[in-house]
Amino acid sequence: MSSKQSILGRIAQLAKANVNALLDQAEDPQKMLDQLIRDYASNIAEAEEAVATTIGDLRLMEQDHQEDVAAAKEWGAKALAASRKADELRSGGQTAEADRFDNLAKVALGRQLQSEKEARTAEPTIAAQTEVVAKLRTGLDRMGAKLGELKAKRDELVARARSAQAQNRMMDAVQEVDVLDPTSELSRFEDKVRREEARALGRQELAASSLDAQFEQLDSLGDSAEIEARLAALKS
Repeated sequence: MSSKQSILGRIAQLAKANVNALLDQAEDPQKMLDQLIRDYASNIAEAEEAVATTIGDLRLMEQDHQEDVAAAKEWGAKALAASRKADELRSGGQTAEADRFDNLAKVALGRQLQSEKEARTAEPTIAAQTEVVAKLRTGLDRMGAKLGELKAKRDELVARARSAQAQNRMMDAVQEVDVLDPTSELSRFEDKVRREEARALGRQELAASSLDAQFEQLDSLGDSAEIEARLAALKS
């Protein structure tokens, strides 16, 4: 029983383990969870073997008990049959033969008594073993649930780590964009375009001013001709 109790205690201890507290103490939670999952799976497999053995022992005891109960019933029936035969023989005057069958009835009753004692002796052990098996099964169920919790925690942690890595990659890309600042390149290109536009305007203005000077010169030539004509008119 001590080995079974130690198994039961270990199962209970593992089932009560506080996963969150263990994670808080771990330097590498994901690595610790992977190790815990391996340990739990190993302990569950070992515990299942122990529980299977315990259940097997219980079933053997139950079979022996059923055989004792059946034997007690059978020996009781034989004792009753021998007793009736003895009564029948005694009523017919066959005393010696009647005594022989009464002795057979006593032997059968002795065997019945022995089988009943063995059945009664096994009953407390069977009851205790049945309780142990129930507790072991409950512990196994809890360990299975805890293993599922560990796996869910591991999967959640992996997903969060991947999400954090993706966010960090995105932020690195954003920072690289900020450092490169493509808008500054656009600004320099825009300045270049504006300078070209201003140069074109300057050339247009220059061309316009040159034409104006030429037309002004033409106008001044026209005035000189008019003056000469008027002077000639005065002299005539």
